[in-house]
Amino acid sequence: MEFITGENRDQIILLPDSIEDYVEDNKSVRVIEAYINSLNLSDIGFSRPQPHDTGRPRYDPKDLLKLYVYGYMNRVRSSRRLETETKRNPEVMWLVGLSPDHKTIANFRCENGAALKQVFRDFVRLCGKWFVREGIGCDRREQVQGDEQQGPQFQ
Repeated sequence: MEFITGENRDQIILLPDSIEDYVEDNKSVRVIEAYINSLNLSDIGFSRPQPHDTGRPRYDPKDLLKLYVYGYMNRVRSSRRLETETKRNPEVMWLVGLSPDHKTIANFRCENGAALKQVFRDFVRLCGKWFVREGIGCDRREQVQGDEQQGPQFQ
């Protein structure tokens, strides 16, 4: 009797060609992408990053905000855990496309705390409206609304 075996790790094409192939059309990261790209961050109160004369350019605040909204939805609050997600989770790789270190992530939170809270509130309201319009049941909508301590709970 033979056993079921996996693919040979040495073969040239083992995984899909594109990171796009890992993210289905109905995943929440696509909603995050569309929502954050529609925002004008300076109107909400996000600080405008000032470039340094030397060294690396700064990260785009929209990319860091996408990472935070993802973390809010999935109960990942630690900047170190968010950093890890950018290296191991294909959905986050698709969403952010980079891997900032935990200090950069934590600094973004410190510099933009009030604006982050406003984005989280608006995002939860928006998701609640979408679920009502799409006819999703109340119990599912309540999961999305969550509370400020636990955050939304849908995927």
